[in-house]
Parts: sequence; structure tokens; C-alpha cells
Amino acid sequence: MDAPAFQKLIARLTEEIAGIPLGAALEAHLNAEHGPGSPIYDAIFDACVSGTNEGWMCKHEGGGIRYGRVIKPSDATHGFSVDVVDMSDIAGPHHSHPNGEIDLIMPLTKDALFDGHPAGWCVYEAGSAHRPTVSRGRAFVLYLLPQGAIQFTAAA
Repeated sequence: MDAPAFQKLIARLTEEIAGIPLGAALEAHLNAEHGPGSPIYDAIFDACVSGTNEGWMCKHEGGGIRYGRVIKPSDATHGFSVDVVDMSDIAGPHHSHPNGEIDLIMPLTKDALFDGHPAGWCVYEAGSAHRPTVSRGRAFVLYLLPQGAIQFTAAA
């Protein structure tokens, strides 16, 4: 898979969720319809593995975290940007989500957790904030950000 094919894959998902409020109902829907073992989950996971190995994904490194913005927000992805991180037993920089954040957790170590969540989807509402943390191993985390909005902050 290459970056243009990855964007088409993500666009299929963002078309489905565009305009849906970010919250618990969206999280439940994503986990029921596109959770681990589903075609979308497996395709995104495989793309993250191959994209990272090929160097077009997670091409930056800082503070022990590999990361990168793979897709800028555009009409093609219904206003969502896509960032992917590769983290292993580490907490990332504190940040807030002005428009919310949709996370896909893809453990590379069987029992790895992201912010205490196992493999699957986690949705943060607009105005939320956290210090993203992977524990119990290594995981890829894909972030869908409405309008690409993220604000790095001092931890509260």
C-alpha cells in the first residue's frame, strides 16, 4: 500500500462518520462495525505496518516515539487529518483536542494498551485533553483529527 491508496482507505471510513458527534455513541459504533478483526481494522493495521517499514509512515522520531502526519485535512477525507504514532511503554506530550479526536489502537504487543484501552477505537470529545500513553508493550495508534486540530499544552 502507498500513501494515495491509504488515503482512499481512510476516506471510506471518514465518509461514514463525517458529521457524527464525537463521543461514546461513535466509539461504540466504530468498535461494533470496524473493531479488531474487521476488514477496515485489518487493512489499516496492515497499512501501518507496511507504511512504517517502507518509511512513508511514522517517519519522524522524538522522545522515543515514532510519528507523522500521513494525511492533511481535506475534502477527500471529509475534513479529517490522519496522524500515526508507534509507541512502546511511553507517555507522549500532553495535548488538547479542540474538535475531538478519534483513535484506532493497534497493539503490536498482544496486551498493549493505549490510555488504558485495548485494541479498537477510543473517541475523545471536543475540548478533551490527555497525555497519550501506551503501556504493557508496543502499539500503533492512528489519530483522526477533525480539521487537523490539536494543541500541545503543558500538562494540567
